[in-house]
Amino acid sequence: MSENILVVDDEQNIIDLARMYLEQDGYRVDSATDGALAYRKIMDEKPGLVVLDLMLPGMDGWEICRRVRAVSDVPIIMLTARGDDIDRIVGLELGADDYLTKPFNPRELVARVRAILRRTVVRLAPETPNPTLSFGNTSISPERREVLVEGRAVPLRMKEFDLLLALAENPGVVFSREKLLDIVWGYDFAGETRTVDVHVAHLRHKLEGMQANIETVWGVGYKLDIS
Repeated sequence: MSENILVVDDEQNIIDLARMYLEQDGYRVDSATDGALAYRKIMDEKPGLVVLDLMLPGMDGWEICRRVRAVSDVPIIMLTARGDDIDRIVGLELGADDYLTKPFNPRELVARVRAILRRTVVRLAPETPNPTLSFGNTSISPERREVLVEGRAVPLRMKEFDLLLALAENPGVVFSREKLLDIVWGYDFAGETRTVDVHVAHLRHKLEGMQANIETVWGVGYKLDIS
């Protein structure tokens, strides 16, 4: 059965354009034009992915994302009419998986929806359990998607966990930001590597006390030092 995509925007022409291209790719599309209705639909109907405009009447996209992320990992692609870094960074910090700046290419929207859902299906698919990774006072269970530091569970968002796991499975290996985008997000993030920096900052804050360091390799990217 095809995934249901909820497109949230107060501009009907944006909804119609997204609907046309997403339905051509086989997705079922629902829509909402204000924040309160969008939030109710996300909570009640549990769509497979949400395309969420930031500037909405009533409850804005930031508030919707904040509330949804408190209870759900549903993938969210944010739409912003501005190219300002602050909009993108705030959206990512609230837990958005991706973003597009208006006006956007509808084919790019479909490609990003497809890539995010593909990685979500892979993440949820049954597979042979991966062994728990342990170093110092920290253990990472890929099967349970659980991180323990000194026996204390550390809650991580989906992409934060995937990013930490990619580094932990290859300790000491330096990954470029572009490579981490490919591994964790599953596609070219249009050259916008700032999202990796934001997620690394979150991990460093949440994993304070971990006997391993996510080190910045200047001019290249990041590595996990467990020495």
